[in-house]
Amino acid sequence: MLNFVENKSPKQMKTLQIKISDNDYQKYNFDNNTEIKFTDLVEKISLQYAKTALLDCNQIAKEVGLSTMTLEEINAEINAVRKEKYNAKNNH
Repeated sequence: MLNFVENKSPKQMKTLQIKISDNDYQKYNFDNNTEIKFTDLVEKISLQYAKTALLDCNQIAKEVGLSTMTLEEINAEINAVRKEKYNAKNNH
């Protein structure tokens, strides 16, 4: 069990206790901490979500063949989209 402390000011400080599985405890790398600031908890969870999203995107890119694109091909795609948006905006 971890205690999470919101660090606004000493007078407004609240303590929240949550139960967490051993697997999640290790996944979020709490390192035997029994107390953590709420902002640090949010950061740890956000980083884990970002990592998961990045891995998911990488898997999708492999499945649809985007992972084999060269840097030049990626830049050409970006430039084509930008040009299309520019033309659409300026042709009104």
